[in-house]
Amino acid sequence: MTAPTTTDRDLTEGPVTDDGGRPAARRFGVLVVAAAVVVGLLLGYAGGLLTPKLTRPGDASAEAGFARDMTSHHAQAVAMGLIAFQRGTDPEVVSIGGDIATGQQGEIGTMQTWLRSWGLDPSGSQPRMAWMPDGEDTVRDGLMPGMATPEELAKLRAAQGRELDVLFLELMIRHHIGGIHMIDGVLDVSDQPDVVRTARTMKNTQQTDLTNLRAALDRLKG
Repeated sequence: MTAPTTTDRDLTEGPVTDDGGRPAARRFGVLVVAAAVVVGLLLGYAGGLLTPKLTRPGDASAEAGFARDMTSHHAQAVAMGLIAFQRGTDPEVVSIGGDIATGQQGEIGTMQTWLRSWGLDPSGSQPRMAWMPDGEDTVRDGLMPGMATPEELAKLRAAQGRELDVLFLELMIRHHIGGIHMIDGVLDVSDQPDVVRTARTMKNTQQTDLTNLRAALDRLKG
């Protein structure tokens, strides 16, 4: 399971404005965030390589399942974050989208490095969420907790202006709530120091994000 790639064309298509300088500035900003996403991924890989190797979780372990499933979960957040950064109109939404895209791409790098260091494939034979007690019951139409449906993603891509800003915030709030549920699941069972440490950092970051996402949504809907 790997994160979606973003082409130069995807990144440089921005909203048309009356000010000739603003589209160029937005394109430059998008390219900067795209570069930051790549750097974050590389740093995530490096961080994963530096983690201690005490015991190696097996293919059916909670740690391996979490790394695989959270990689896919994060990949959707990266895609939505880039949409908000590229095409959002509210400055706070643009900033939040860029931060989520770069931060979660780095965490994807860390989790993929774990799998390689454990001698495991990026994808396993276990069903999604099977690593978590009753986790398979949380999967709906192949989607893990909080994930947007294909129809919701299509609506986000087609939205413009304030509609896009609000929809992004609503989808990302739900996405983060689902992600925290998964993080709590691995924290309940894992004794791997690097996994526990990274999962706690993920949870703290997403809880902070939720505060900012909800405040921005209240402001835009107020």
